[in-house]
Amino acid sequence: MLLLGAASMCCTAEAQRITILSANDTHSAVLPTDDGMGGLLRQKVLVDSVRRADENVVAVHAGDAVQGTVYFSMFRGEIEYALHDSIGYDYCVLGNHEFDNGIEELAERYKDVKACKLSANYDFASTPLDGTFVPYHIRRYGDKRIAFMGINLEPKGMIADKNVTGLVFTNAKTVALKLSEYLKTTGLADYVVMISHIGYRDEDSDTDYNIVQESRYIDMVIGGHSHTMITPGDSLHLVKNADGRPIPICQAGRYGKYVTKTIFDLSDGSTEYELLPVDARYDAAVAANKAMLEWMKPYDERVYEVMNKRIATSECEMLNTEVRHLSNFVTDAVKEIIARKWGEVDFAIMNRGGIRQSLPKGDISEGMITSMLPFDNRLTVLRIKGSDLMEAFGVMASRGGDAVSKEIEVKMSENKKVEWAKLNGKIIDPKATYTMVTVDYLANGGEYMEPLTRAERLFEDDVPYGGLVLEYVKQLDAQGKTINPASNNRMHY
Repeated sequence: MLLLGAASMCCTAEAQRITILSANDTHSAVLPTDDGMGGLLRQKVLVDSVRRADENVVAVHAGDAVQGTVYFSMFRGEIEYALHDSIGYDYCVLGNHEFDNGIEELAERYKDVKACKLSANYDFASTPLDGTFVPYHIRRYGDKRIAFMGINLEPKGMIADKNVTGLVFTNAKTVALKLSEYLKTTGLADYVVMISHIGYRDEDSDTDYNIVQESRYIDMVIGGHSHTMITPGDSLHLVKNADGRPIPICQAGRYGKYVTKTIFDLSDGSTEYELLPVDARYDAAVAANKAMLEWMKPYDERVYEVMNKRIATSECEMLNTEVRHLSNFVTDAVKEIIARKWGEVDFAIMNRGGIRQSLPKGDISEGMITSMLPFDNRLTVLRIKGSDLMEAFGVMASRGGDAVSKEIEVKMSENKKVEWAKLNGKIIDPKATYTMVTVDYLANGGEYMEPLTRAERLFEDDVPYGGLVLEYVKQLDAQGKTINPASNNRMHY
């Protein structure tokens, strides 16, 4: 891998300082979010303004450019990747959501992406992405060389197996430590910047924090995945490496509301860090870009139509950040849908991570439902042993609870362990078997639900379940019914 990653030089004028801009986890937020922050057209104006002010600018995206709004549901990345080219990212790494439509479609989208695509610990040789990525890239500024290397997360448990067929993963920490050492000790680079999509800190997996702690050769990290907002002066920003040297880690939350800006001094490796808000101050410049707005117009018109086409009414606000109204609505709906499509099951389990948008009180549009359930997941019926089910509830409890239908109640301890679980008021019997409906992603072990892979598979649907929920909602409205989910927390402390 190291031998194949031959350095590519970018010769520029003599410089002592470079400006590194970074975004991460923008999640298809083409337009500003509900709080008025973000928007890719604004981000272009911001990056362009920094490029006019600073001589040596490097722009980086640390993954999960897509998935999260109706733009991706409708156009499958066409908008986001084109706008990222317009912004002019120099480097990008893959997030887990880039794989949501499968590796074949990703390869088709990525073949025209202009940024240098980095990945040191994914081997794509047996995939359609073969030849698209390099492990690192080196830029020269005067007599100094700075290497940018890409590090990606473990796909197992985060990405559906069918979406990464042929991809070979190598441990993130092992590759990051060895490659950074190689780049420095061979004299290829004076400084190494790790661009990663592995998260800021997690004791159970390789993340930016623990890689930096064991490193002697990484000089800066630009991260993503955990949606961590690292602000100037924050204790999260500087982490001591194996030699006790403070190493900056940069990450800007999610949805492109901020861009990180780091001034990197090539004379001594010191850095100056700030967060640049992506806000309304750039709107006048956006409005002046007539060509870009004209290009966006047909997409915006189609999005406007589905986002404003009322199909139902909700009696309450339903937040995807809670394990209550929205989780209850989705799981109860799925259990009803599978009863009509296949037959009765005992209960339903869904993952909150797959419910991407909240729903407001009042009018509900087609676009809201499409954005809420954007994944190409299929309803799957399992027959599962009680012992495996309890283990699955343990996985769900470890992340603070997940979505279950009304038949299920789980009590969790404060340390996120399962104290007991009941089906229709009766304690789950480890020796009994139960029928359940979930999505193929979880049935295949996604979200670390390995216990579900031991269940007997009785049925797998052939259409994305988000469309089924959309039709279910329309039927409710046709029957004069509103969306009025239970408010209880079915997995509770």
